[in-house]
Amino acid sequence: MSENNGNVVNGTTKEGGQVTDLRNDIDLNDPKLGLKIAAERLSIVRYVFLVQIEDGIASAAQRASLEYADAVLIGWPETDSPDVVDLDEARLHTVREHMELMEGYIGKFSQMERDGDIDGMTDTLIRITERVAEVRRLYQPGFPLPTFAEIRRVVQDEWDEDMGKIDPQEADPTADEIEQETQVADEGGQA
Repeated sequence: MSENNGNVVNGTTKEGGQVTDLRNDIDLNDPKLGLKIAAERLSIVRYVFLVQIEDGIASAAQRASLEYADAVLIGWPETDSPDVVDLDEARLHTVREHMELMEGYIGKFSQMERDGDIDGMTDTLIRITERVAEVRRLYQPGFPLPTFAEIRRVVQDEWDEDMGKIDPQEADPTADEIEQETQVADEGGQA
């Protein structure tokens, strides 16, 4: 599989070394290499996104994009799994197209991370995950992958329920109210 993302061209790095010198677990002639790389790339992007949103309360869109990535990665097959099929040249070409799109989105995602654009990262994580889902669908056609819309509906329902549990009148309690709640909680814990 030839890769051209500015860093690697036909298995050679910009510095002139072979990719296999950097990653001895990669066989550039393996027709299932796309399956391995897609999972690794999405895992990294997912982690970067998680780190970016962990300090606050994640919005429904942020939660949904993260859950979508999780759903696509869950139970990811090994390349030698009996569920993974061999692809003909036309399908391998389609895998390469999805991988190129994925890498383009990852470049945009990285720029958004530098710019602190969490909303852009949220949308772009969805696009990256869609490309990875398509790669998985090609290699593992029998695996039932959810769509982002399905996950978004479930997450939105959970979000609405969670937000409904927050009493807006208690958003700014006084020091006396906090002290009373603490005292009641302490007494309840001793019973």
